[in-house]
Amino acid sequence: MNYLQKMRGSTRGRLPRVSNSEVFWSCCGAFLAIACVGLLHEQFFQGTPLLLMISSFGASAVLLFGAPRSPLAQPRNLVGGHLMAAIVGVAAFKLLGGQVWLAEAGAVATAVALMHLTRTLHPPGGATALLPVIGGEQVQNLGFLFVLVPVGLGVLVLLAAAVLFNNIPRTRRYPEVWL
Repeated sequence: MNYLQKMRGSTRGRLPRVSNSEVFWSCCGAFLAIACVGLLHEQFFQGTPLLLMISSFGASAVLLFGAPRSPLAQPRNLVGGHLMAAIVGVAAFKLLGGQVWLAEAGAVATAVALMHLTRTLHPPGGATALLPVIGGEQVQNLGFLFVLVPVGLGVLVLLAAAVLFNNIPRTRRYPEVWL
C-alpha cells in the first residue's frame, strides 16, 4: 500500500455509537472518580506543597469509564503505566532539565518504550511523564515524591472508583483482567 494512501483511513465506515445507558454510566463514573480525587486533595492536601489532581487523571477516567473493557484501561496498565511514566518523567527532568525540549521528548519516548516492554501501556502515562518536566516549580520540587503523591495515591483512588462503580450495572464489568 502506498504511503499517502494509508492516510485516507480505512473503508470501514463510521465508528459505532454507544447506547444512552452507556453514556450515562460513563459520565457518572468519570464524575465520581474525579470528584473523589478532588475531594481528597481539598480535605488532605490543600495548603501543603503536595497536590493530588493531575490532568492525566482526566484521560485515565475516559478510559476507565468510557472504555472499561479496553486493554489500556486495565489495572495493570493504569497503575503500572502511570507509575513507570512518573519515574521516567522525574528522572528526565533531573538529568536533562537544562535542555527542556530534550527532557520533554526523552520522558515521553522512554515512558512509551518502558510501558510497551512491561505490558503496562496506558496513553495518559505520556502526560504523566511530561508533567515533571513542564509542571513548574510546585511539581518539580516534589522530585521522586511525585511518583507516590500525586501519581500513586491518585491512581489507586481512580482504580477503586472504577472497580466499585463499573460493576453496578449488569451491562458493565471491570476489570477484565487484574494482571
